[in-house]
Amino acid sequence: MKILIYSANFAPEPTGIGKYSGEMAAWLAAQGHEVRVVAAPPYYPAWKLGEGYAWPPYRRERWQGVQVYRAPLWVPGKPGGMARVLHLLTFAASSLPLMLAQAFWRPDVVLTVAPALVCAPAGWLTARLAGAKAWLHIQDFEVDVAFKMGLLKGKFLQRLVFGAERWLLRRYDRVSSISGRMLELLRAKGVAPAAVTFFPNWVDIAHVSPLDRPSSYRAELGIADDAVVALFSGTLSNKQGLMVVPEAARRLLARTDIVFVVCGDGVMKPQMEEAAATLPNLRLLPLQPFERLGDLLGLADIHLLPQSPEAEDLVLPSKLTGMLASGRPVIATCRAESEIAAVVSDCGRIVPPEDGAALAAAILALADDAPSRARLGAQARSYAEQNLARDAVLGRLLQQMAGTE
Repeated sequence: MKILIYSANFAPEPTGIGKYSGEMAAWLAAQGHEVRVVAAPPYYPAWKLGEGYAWPPYRRERWQGVQVYRAPLWVPGKPGGMARVLHLLTFAASSLPLMLAQAFWRPDVVLTVAPALVCAPAGWLTARLAGAKAWLHIQDFEVDVAFKMGLLKGKFLQRLVFGAERWLLRRYDRVSSISGRMLELLRAKGVAPAAVTFFPNWVDIAHVSPLDRPSSYRAELGIADDAVVALFSGTLSNKQGLMVVPEAARRLLARTDIVFVVCGDGVMKPQMEEAAATLPNLRLLPLQPFERLGDLLGLADIHLLPQSPEAEDLVLPSKLTGMLASGRPVIATCRAESEIAAVVSDCGRIVPPEDGAALAAAILALADDAPSRARLGAQARSYAEQNLARDAVLGRLLQQMAGTE
């Protein structure tokens, strides 16, 4: 089968959309399929072009059996509001010639990954020109999030953008997303029920598994083997309510046996660095190599999953899959009726969003209850094995692409 993947973010990183697109492409190629990708140069989550990608603006690469075509885009210094929209529009425009050229390759499936939705017209048009199945995959509802968080404003703009989104979604043969609530929202936006498809994020359960020894990161960070580590690892974005983590760390300063670790990169990094400068119990790590992901996630005794209340039902954080596979309990900051809560409630604790006191209390309770941590961690691993195993998830995707499911 010939499969064309259209994704602004495509980079083999430990977390984020780029990692999922990259892993999916490599897995499909390893199964013997011809895979091409049209993508931007690596820029996320640091919001700066990857080293060596400034010139030439267009390039072709070979990576793990995948042909990757890179198109340039503008990367704003402060990615908010209209700057973010323009940033995505530059990629949609620069990548359009590359996408249309792929129609001559005659792919069987054109899979467009959103974000960014502004790429959906080119993905759909290329599929139609090639006589291919047009598939749109929604990782998060970026338009809804942008309006809820005030990044985009105005009733007229809202009607215009949502109307265009609805029209686009209904053009695709299949529209997939990663959670039940997000599938419900697709149907509410007018997508035919027969076209709505469940395609969850996955995890390589062999690469990320419970450690039977202390993580090597403990020695590197000078953390005692018997200290309790509360870890956040992922993109430092402004839709996660991240500042609740240093607030909880401040409330637990007296507990020298509890250490907070935040690992990642993104627009919230300066604020996190400022907070860490005054908190001896908070350590920061840059984005770590994918090869060390299992060891990194095994550093945690407790995983932290903060989420902004405006975004909690419009995204299901991709980082959650690795947390569960690592066999450690998760504390999520979200409403009890959200889908994040439905997943986490059997393998961790739920506290109200943006409530530092409640998060600190939940961390303290689990830190002092090793049997509960072990039980919840085992349930987390079991959930990952039964629902999120990479080969099973991507195997179902292949069947759906081939029309056999």
